[in-house]
Amino acid sequence: MAGEKPLRKVLFMPIHWAYLVVLVVILAASFYLFYPRVESFFIYFPQSRFDFSPEEFRLQYKEAFFNTEDGKRLHGWFFAGEKENPVVLHFHGNAGNISHRLDLVQPFLHRGFSVFLFDYRGFGKSSGRPSETGLYKDGLAAWAYLVEKEKITPERIVLHGHSIGAAVAIEVALQKKVKSLVIESAFTSTKDMAKSMVLFSLFSPVLPANYNNLEKIRRVPVSKLILHGDRDEIVPFSMGERLFEAAADPKFFRPVKGAGHNDVFIVGGEKYFSVFAEFARKAKIAKD
Repeated sequence: MAGEKPLRKVLFMPIHWAYLVVLVVILAASFYLFYPRVESFFIYFPQSRFDFSPEEFRLQYKEAFFNTEDGKRLHGWFFAGEKENPVVLHFHGNAGNISHRLDLVQPFLHRGFSVFLFDYRGFGKSSGRPSETGLYKDGLAAWAYLVEKEKITPERIVLHGHSIGAAVAIEVALQKKVKSLVIESAFTSTKDMAKSMVLFSLFSPVLPANYNNLEKIRRVPVSKLILHGDRDEIVPFSMGERLFEAAADPKFFRPVKGAGHNDVFIVGGEKYFSVFAEFARKAKIAKD
């Protein structure tokens, strides 16, 4: 019809380079604005409901509530062992809550150690929403609770971090005085984790290296024990090896044969707790 523009011209009108630049800028800005939220969606799986209680495990405990520097109220359970023995400050993984870590407590109490389990912000009875900086603040607040409320000297505190909790333990070890550090099923960084996952490997080059344990562990001054299952289905065993290689002395590496990501202490059994206890007492372990 007369007066209409040819369809071909409408569909193939050239796009000015300036529009492309604007589009790229908008996409880049959106990525950096929303990426932390996207990452958090895939990392944290908190649960408010407790599935188990200390009473079910016949454990005596003290219920603890304490605050972070940014005003979040955290909750934990303190299990007292023998005086002057090491205190295991446990940093759990990215899912569930402290009720799912109760089976760790009795073997440590049996060896005379005290144990402190606490939930990060957004987990269990703790307020707030989880984030990398938030979890670091939570770890520091847990350390402060032991020192200030339970009157435990820093020289007795053994940090124990599992999976994402290893990152929190490493951060606390960099900022506070402690006896030693144990990390278990730890990854090098979230960027490296993305590389190892089919769905995210394509985008890994542009992702930031959050929870950068590989860079941080080089600066941890205290003795370190690194535990990793050789059949870890989530965090590649090679990441545990890389963390050990990067760490400064004194350091020790113990692979757990046949263990996956969440069952290292179960598969390791008595040997796991014996090695842990020896390290907790002496900050070193005997050679096999």
